Amino acid sequence: MSHVPASGRVAPSDHDADQPPDGSLRSYLTGFALAAILTVIPFWLVMGHVLENHWLTTSIVLGLAVVQIAVHVFYFLHLNTRSEGGWNMMAFLLTVILVVILLIASIWVMYNENANMMPMSPIYHTQHG
Repeated sequence: MSHVPASGRVAPSDHDADQPPDGSLRSYLTGFALAAILTVIPFWLVMGHVLENHWLTTSIVLGLAVVQIAVHVFYFLHLNTRSEGGWNMMAFLLTVILVVILLIASIWVMYNENANMMPMSPIYHTQHG
């Protein structure tokens, strides 16, 4: 059994000495630097018209957005598998899965509604066109 001092604080182990604690200034500055870089690169790609291929530019920007979400989750929200025995990360992953399912289902429903909608009559186009 481990002994907890009267102050209630447990000394950090040698295992944790090489990693900055959650919420440290170093952690926040690293997260800020990564977030700034992951913001500047897509801005430069889009505003500078660096790539001629529109789909490649869009794919890179979306990929960097996903990386930036991960940076925010780990550096600012401090979600990892160690906090709360991993339950915070499990709840976050469940939320992400549900949001992805909701988005995909919504896009699928809107696409099918558009594809199966009756065409407008020519009379409507002459009156409102």
